[in-house]
Amino acid sequence: MADTVRRRITAADIAAAAGVSRATVGFVLNNTPGQTISEGTRQRVLAEAARLGYRPHRAAQTLARGRSRIVLFVLPDWPLEHNMRRYLDEAAHVLDEAGFSMVAYTRHLGDRSRPLWESLDPDVVVGFSAFDAGTVKSLRASGITKIFPQPGGRAHLPGLSAGTTLQVRHLHELGHVRLAFAESPDPRLAALNAHRLDTARRTVHDLGLGELSVHSVDYRDGTAAQAVGRWHRAGVTAVVAYNDDVAAAVTGAALRSGLSVPGDLSVVGHDDSPLAALFVPALTSVRMNSSGLGRFVAQEALHLADGRPRPSGGADVDVTLVPRDSTAPLGA
Repeated sequence: MADTVRRRITAADIAAAAGVSRATVGFVLNNTPGQTISEGTRQRVLAEAARLGYRPHRAAQTLARGRSRIVLFVLPDWPLEHNMRRYLDEAAHVLDEAGFSMVAYTRHLGDRSRPLWESLDPDVVVGFSAFDAGTVKSLRASGITKIFPQPGGRAHLPGLSAGTTLQVRHLHELGHVRLAFAESPDPRLAALNAHRLDTARRTVHDLGLGELSVHSVDYRDGTAAQAVGRWHRAGVTAVVAYNDDVAAAVTGAALRSGLSVPGDLSVVGHDDSPLAALFVPALTSVRMNSSGLGRFVAQEALHLADGRPRPSGGADVDVTLVPRDSTAPLGA
């Protein structure tokens, strides 16, 4: 019976085929500096490696070089929404251009499995915010010293509050004084939801507006319709939504109840997902340059990995409000 398991091609096989020493093959494949190997020999080794289908043994390379060329991104247990995808896509692109692989790993509350860094041996571990003391201890016990953000540092997500502030100020500039905040019902987003709500309350207070009315909104269980009815009876004329999905749920419930958006109720979302522009009426939303954040974080990881220059000027997040059809001046 034919052997169905193909033997791994080794440096010794390439050396025999090219008529050179195994050491020469190693120098060529690893692009070792300071060697006096002729260009003809180098090309012959590379050609034989390609012909034989040689693939480097990553574990052996890691042991030899002390590096895996892997950057591990440890993500919070959040839904993989539009901004997070753009953040990861740009980070992966920057790392790939530098010859590094990105691995994304989501830690869930109560995980029983071993942390991925214990078996992956990454060069750098990146968190969405500074790791807690227990995680730092686990990382260091695994021999990982290159961590971003630095232990004890602050979250590297600039503009965390800026978007919500823009939402409230936009509605205030349109003349709205009775505002509501529509929360996300997703328990995984509780901490970020609370942060945005606190920011909205603080901004409302600073602007001298009335107390912010708060309601959790889920398009699946009727809470959107309940919230819209309660807000309309209370004289609320504008809603700050946690994100575009919540804004769409509020807007849809308002329209189904016979209210006009933005005539009776202005609604502003957050994240400027594709839904915001496609929805009818198109949703006013907050846009954050999450690609710029991904690029910044990847460059910081490369700086830790092999000393490349750090990004200058910080993260280019550039939080802006994009006005569309779902908001209008009060009484318009």
